[in-house]
Amino acid sequence: GLGFNIVGGTDQQYIANDSSIYVSRIKKDGAAYLDGRLQEGDKILAINGKDLKDLRHKDAVELFRNAGCYVSLKIQRRLQPQNGPVGHQGDGESGGLPLAAILVPGLALAATAVWILLRYRQRI
Repeated sequence: GLGFNIVGGTDQQYIANDSSIYVSRIKKDGAAYLDGRLQEGDKILAINGKDLKDLRHKDAVELFRNAGCYVSLKIQRRLQPQNGPVGHQGDGESGGLPLAAILVPGLALAATAVWILLRYRQRI
C-alpha cells in the first residue's frame, strides 16, 4: 500500500459539510512515512491527476488501491488550529511544559549563581 489511511467522502464526511478526503494516519515505515512529505490532516485533492471531489469513501479507497507504483498527490496542507494539534502526533502526547519554560528559568538561575560566585571570589 501507500502507507497511510484516509477518511471522508460524500457518504462519510470527516468534517461537517465537507466531503473531501483527508489523511487520517501515516503508517510507520510505509511509503508515505519514508517519503516524509505527507502529513496527517492533509486534504487530498487529486491522485495521479484524478480529482477526488464528490466521491464516496469506498470509491476514493479504490483509486488509491489502483494508483500503481508511481503516485502523484495534489494536497492541501491543513492549518493547525490555535488550541492544539489537528490529530494524534506520534505514539504518545508529551503533555509537559514547553522546553523554553524549563530552559529560560534554569539559565537565569545559572547566570545568577555565576555572578554571585564571581563577586564572592573578588572579596576574598
